[in-house]
Amino acid sequence: MSQLRTSTPYAWPHDSSLSPTTTALVIIDMQRDFLSKGGYLDSQGYSLDRFQAIIPRIVSLLSVFRQAGFLIIHTREGHAPNLGTVSGRERHRSSVNGAPIGSKGPLGRLLVRGEKGHDIVSELTPLPTETVIDKPGRGAFTNTELESVLKGRGVRNLVVCGVTADACVSSTVREASDGGYDVLVVEDGVESVSEELKKWSLESIRVEGGLFGVTAISRDVNEAAETWAEMDAGGAKV
Repeated sequence: MSQLRTSTPYAWPHDSSLSPTTTALVIIDMQRDFLSKGGYLDSQGYSLDRFQAIIPRIVSLLSVFRQAGFLIIHTREGHAPNLGTVSGRERHRSSVNGAPIGSKGPLGRLLVRGEKGHDIVSELTPLPTETVIDKPGRGAFTNTELESVLKGRGVRNLVVCGVTADACVSSTVREASDGGYDVLVVEDGVESVSEELKKWSLESIRVEGGLFGVTAISRDVNEAAETWAEMDAGGAKV
């Protein structure tokens, strides 16, 4: 059995069950709409530098987890072209925010499936064998097939990274925790529009002994996955 001992506030997973048969890497919404010029976040005037800075670290995580044989899941936030998946409240909210879902932008209609902005950035392009979950909201479990994919593979531990820490990452982590998953969020593999929001989001996960999960830095997460792979290759019982 394997475990990451530098995670906070407890060693993860709690039952030392880290392995490709029990654990998945979930990469949240690393799409052009959130990371590229002309996308959803850019249209609201946010600096993209913070978001683009985490791409190399997620590339590293993805490479390590792929090589070790872990289940890889990518998510994308977006809506049907007819906007039938957008609630009345969400239409109103996005309009108030100045970036109505479905409005035209340089990367196509904002947050609409099939548009250029909906695509995952090229550095993190999913392999044909990797699962891509298209979600209409913030949480990756609501109105998607994610739960059935994880249950079908016997997954009970999740390593989560992506954007944004305070919205889609946090929502997914909370859903996962309520579903019984042991969740680790990669501290330097998530980002928000401000450092304050990111800090608060990570702290809200760790409170009360890990109310929604634990956090750790990407280097330590990579080392834990690599250590498992080395133990497995050496024939150790893991």
